[in-house]
Amino acid sequence: MSASAAPDWDPRSPEVLEDQIAAYDRFRAQCPVAHSEFLGYSVLGHEDALRVLHDPETFSNAVSQRLTVPNGMDPPEHTVYRAVNDRYFTPELMRRFEPVCREVALSLLRELPLHEPVDVIEQLAEVYALRAQSAFLGWPRELEEPLRAWTAKNRTATLAQDRPAMKAIAVEFDGYIRQLLQQRREAGHRAPKDLTTQLLHEQVYGRALNDEELVSLLRNWTVGELSTIAASVGILANFLATHPEIQTRLREDPSLIGAANDEILRAHAPLIANRRVATRDVEVNGRLIPAGERVTVVWASANRDESVFGDPDEFRLDRDPGLNLLYGAGIHICPGAPLARLELRVLVEELLKRTSSIAPAPGAQAPARAHYPGSGYSTLPLQLD
Repeated sequence: MSASAAPDWDPRSPEVLEDQIAAYDRFRAQCPVAHSEFLGYSVLGHEDALRVLHDPETFSNAVSQRLTVPNGMDPPEHTVYRAVNDRYFTPELMRRFEPVCREVALSLLRELPLHEPVDVIEQLAEVYALRAQSAFLGWPRELEEPLRAWTAKNRTATLAQDRPAMKAIAVEFDGYIRQLLQQRREAGHRAPKDLTTQLLHEQVYGRALNDEELVSLLRNWTVGELSTIAASVGILANFLATHPEIQTRLREDPSLIGAANDEILRAHAPLIANRRVATRDVEVNGRLIPAGERVTVVWASANRDESVFGDPDEFRLDRDPGLNLLYGAGIHICPGAPLARLELRVLVEELLKRTSSIAPAPGAQAPARAHYPGSGYSTLPLQLD
């Protein structure tokens, strides 16, 4: 058992950022619990990831200096706030939102040109993530561009670990949310009957949620949704463009789209990693992690573990869905998973309906891969016919 904290790798090196997925595959085989100054102890294997996820007492989610509702909390506090959170992702709410979501998807797809190159990230993925999330929460269209710019700034600051910039960016986002909450309070009974207004009436411990808690909850929903949905759309579109036989199969049987989305995103994760902190000295796969050290669960590696999935790039719909960590596992499983699955299924359904072919754009540059903390692609030139 080794307690050495010497860096094993640099997750921000050009070699890793050039192709994060391939780099994680290499390190998983060489060093399944790899230490770096940037990520602390990165857990790369599936079994080790499950151990971390199912032991919140040893691997705490309370990693942020800011209040993070509910994912940055541990029980019993997490249990109270998660109950409020989950009331907004019920099957009934998803059924009610589906036609709204479908219209968002259709309106964007109608605007995309056919028979010529389209940058799917800029012209579809990022805009869809914003409009779908805004429609779900009842936010105005004029907030789209500020949020889009904010997401890009947040990604850049996180990669650079620019703490002053990250703090300023967080304050900027919180300002947008506080303004929305204030507008609804001032409107009184004339306030929109949307989920943001509904949140103002939620209670914990016999009192109303305060502004800090409301902002944190909405930040958690929005930050998680915008980046991962945009990344997911790009990953799914590129996979379909490079696997025409799967396109055909899904057009012939759209009922497979939900399961296909989960399998495609298992192999190419839209969210690279999540943080934890060790509450005690603990050994994971022969590596001693001292108390107080950061632990990073690397979804983009664990979901490709050959010991669980065989060939991780093989597209199969007969895998055990319980092994897929796309939305995590344990008490902190992604709270927005029902919404994310709905948004991605609806978009792929409509994309396949409205096209006969999705293919790499002839003569265009190769897709540019996104860099940590992003995943997927930063540009993706495709042609829709």
